[in-house]
Amino acid sequence: MARPKNALIIDDESHVRVYLKLVLGELGIEEFWEAADGETALDIVALQRPDLVLLDLNLPRLDGMGALRRLRESHPLTPVIIVTSQNSASTVLACQKLGAIGYVLKQSPRAQLLSNLSEAIDSLSDSE
Repeated sequence: MARPKNALIIDDESHVRVYLKLVLGELGIEEFWEAADGETALDIVALQRPDLVLLDLNLPRLDGMGALRRLRESHPLTPVIIVTSQNSASTVLACQKLGAIGYVLKQSPRAQLLSNLSEAIDSLSDSE
């Protein structure tokens, strides 16, 4: 897969979405869509077909785990990186089993967040 040029950022906190747009911009992603809940996110994915999805787990209407399940069913090739504050091993494993390509803690220092996102995105082009 080519390096993503656009991304859908799904987080119920607007300041987190702004922050993630800035970080992804540093990684060369130029276009963004935003959603504050899982249901809206699924509608945007169906309409826009983003190259990459960043998904929080704590969301209203449809939580991140439910959104990830439904994304895998309807758009199995869309890469999803979990960006959350949840760090239990069982949650990380569950997301990996559902097909997330990365799992990043949003409370990480900026340099670490940037590195982890970059590594997950780089893995997309390595899998070609």
